[in-house]
Amino acid sequence: MRDNLHKERKSYEKGELSERSVDANPLQQFRKWYYETEHTGGVDEVNAMTLSTIGTDGYPRGRVVLLKKYDENGFYFYTNYNSEKGVSIQNNNHVCLSFFWPVMERQVIIKGIASKTSEADATNYFHSRPKGSQLGAVVSNQSKEIDSREALESRLLELEKLYENKEIPKPKDWGGFVVAPVEIEFWQGRPNRLHDRIRYRLQGHDWEIDRLQP
Repeated sequence: MRDNLHKERKSYEKGELSERSVDANPLQQFRKWYYETEHTGGVDEVNAMTLSTIGTDGYPRGRVVLLKKYDENGFYFYTNYNSEKGVSIQNNNHVCLSFFWPVMERQVIIKGIASKTSEADATNYFHSRPKGSQLGAVVSNQSKEIDSREALESRLLELEKLYENKEIPKPKDWGGFVVAPVEIEFWQGRPNRLHDRIRYRLQGHDWEIDRLQP
């Protein structure tokens, strides 16, 4: 078993970030970085992000989910509201989102307040998904125990037959969350571990920009 990772290191030299070059609006800065990463290539899912919550047991927990859209209201993702993450958010809606794009040597870390999207928004998104994904949401009682994989697949086959020529109704406990940001940090790797860290903090209706030490 290998346990010494001291030599696992690299020098970050692909970019720089300054207070003078960033957009005054962090959502516009995020949009710029997102599209730069997407167009550079080398990242399978640019919209993959780590969602961190505080569980009902008091422990923090992170998991990778997919960003589905973002606008002036915040960052959107969709899930079963009765899942571990859904219950955690409804118990404590202070969450963190983080993106890591190694091909660009960049991270984005977002602190925010999560709230449910409208039922209309959730329904519209649900029906935009592939039929297999819709059925998966109906089949899975997410985060709950199940006896076997076979039981899950058997239930899926039943529903495939039931909804073969029918619209699949959105489960009532399935929907979206939007994370309204209160703080966003943009991290650009730099040589000698002297990374650039530019932080936006919401002060009233305005964003205050400052630099953090690496």
